[in-house]
Amino acid sequence: MAQANTQQAKTQFGYRRHPDQDRPGQSAAEHPVVVVGAGPVGLSLAIDLAQRGQRVVLLDDADRIGEGSRAICFSKRSLEYWDRLGVGDRMVEKGVVWSVGRIFHGESQLYQFNLLPEDGHKRPAFINLQQYYAEAYLVDRISDLSEIDLRWRNKVTALEQRNDSVALTIETPEGAYRLHAQYVVACDGARSSLRQMVGAEFAGQVFEDQFLIADVKMTAEFPTERWFWFDPPFHAGRSALLHRQPDDVWRIDLQLNRYADPVVEKKPENVRPRIARMLGHDKFEFEWISLYKFQCRRMDRFLHGRVIFAGDSAHQVSPFGARGANSGLEDAENLSWKLDRVLRGTSPASLLESYHVERSLAADENIRESTRSTDFMAPNSHQEARLRKAVLSLAKETEFGKRMVNGGRLSVPCSYDSPLSSPDAEAWRGGPLPGCSMLDAPVGEQAYLTDAFRRGGTDFTLLSFSNGAAVDAPDGVKDIRIGGEGGLADPSGLVAKRYDAAPDTAYLLRPDGYVAARFRHPTRAAIAAALSRAQGLN
Repeated sequence: MAQANTQQAKTQFGYRRHPDQDRPGQSAAEHPVVVVGAGPVGLSLAIDLAQRGQRVVLLDDADRIGEGSRAICFSKRSLEYWDRLGVGDRMVEKGVVWSVGRIFHGESQLYQFNLLPEDGHKRPAFINLQQYYAEAYLVDRISDLSEIDLRWRNKVTALEQRNDSVALTIETPEGAYRLHAQYVVACDGARSSLRQMVGAEFAGQVFEDQFLIADVKMTAEFPTERWFWFDPPFHAGRSALLHRQPDDVWRIDLQLNRYADPVVEKKPENVRPRIARMLGHDKFEFEWISLYKFQCRRMDRFLHGRVIFAGDSAHQVSPFGARGANSGLEDAENLSWKLDRVLRGTSPASLLESYHVERSLAADENIRESTRSTDFMAPNSHQEARLRKAVLSLAKETEFGKRMVNGGRLSVPCSYDSPLSSPDAEAWRGGPLPGCSMLDAPVGEQAYLTDAFRRGGTDFTLLSFSNGAAVDAPDGVKDIRIGGEGGLADPSGLVAKRYDAAPDTAYLLRPDGYVAARFRHPTRAAIAAALSRAQGLN
């Protein structure tokens, strides 16, 4: 059930016939990349590739932005990625910024947490933003990029793998036509038709407990925080979650009995009393109502010949922890620069195998954390229920008990054990390890390291602390210097602190902002070797 809202009404798109449909006989247009699915992952991937100079055909079988809020929590890492795509400011300006969460047991607060307790970051820990806004802003950005051909109401109905391309059959309101692509990226969601076309299956666990989502519009004085309850007085024996969104819309999740009838439970007249008990009033209107079960599953391989899977088409997790959409965006970020290099011929096709290696590790981590959260929130056995009861009791009295409470471990960037990373050759006391995401820090008044990283190109970066004997970046690698003549400032000392920097320290950063290698005393030869490895050249 979804009541149409104003934003969705503005973001319906019409079908347009394309010249590719008028090619004579059996000839098919050829394209470097076809992305299937115009959700946040497919849209972001298309923008990223276009900004690297690649021409992209983006297909979607619908003609509108998806209905309902769906994903709402977007992480700091996702916002930094969207900054590089030119939409970060718009997302944050509209979104609800938050970093504090509270966990309750019954009527009592067990503890609270702050996901970004330290200053010196451009972006907040999270924003809450309805998915339809995020998609609309990404579509607007695409309108500025002539490299992207976005085709609505174009549904892929058949796929044929060839040695050097993929042949697609596409159905439209005016009949079918064919395309050939060097690579196809499937971002077509949990019910991916392309996954079925390549004969791949999901492996994992489907949880039987059901959860009700209700997005309600109301005026409320609740703080802008994530509130999670175990066994609340308004929903005895179950769990509940409350989140604020823009436009005075609030996300409410309520755990239901696994045997509840979805048809009955989604009826507004049955949902309203539940929400009224929670809020203590019935002065609200429904924006969206849905029912779901947890699924923690993934494909065995994310690469199937020249068809690559990303986002929910490749892996699924429960929504608690905001790991679904954010991990999909990290897929896009990871894949785009590698696919660009392969298409240009500057790296071998084997570089794409590192996408599978790295992002399948991330999927395993997200599934593991998501499964643990689900087992704690919805115990499957008497033993698990007793354990949860004991932990919740301990949490009232002890710090270690609080750390054991699991109301959804929130999304963080994955650390890769990657074939592209060069291991440390020297001692470090801190800083991001090879295979870890770069850290932000101020580099002047209202300026941040992530801003410097996104400026000046989309390739590798050498971050160096040039108060020692600095080494110039290799050709094609952009240079960010901290300190020294012409270098960026470190007024707070946070850059040096967060990177465990001493004179001569340098980090080689991949195009996705991950550390490829780091050096206490870099040499041209050492940097060149690490760069070659990170590019999949050896």
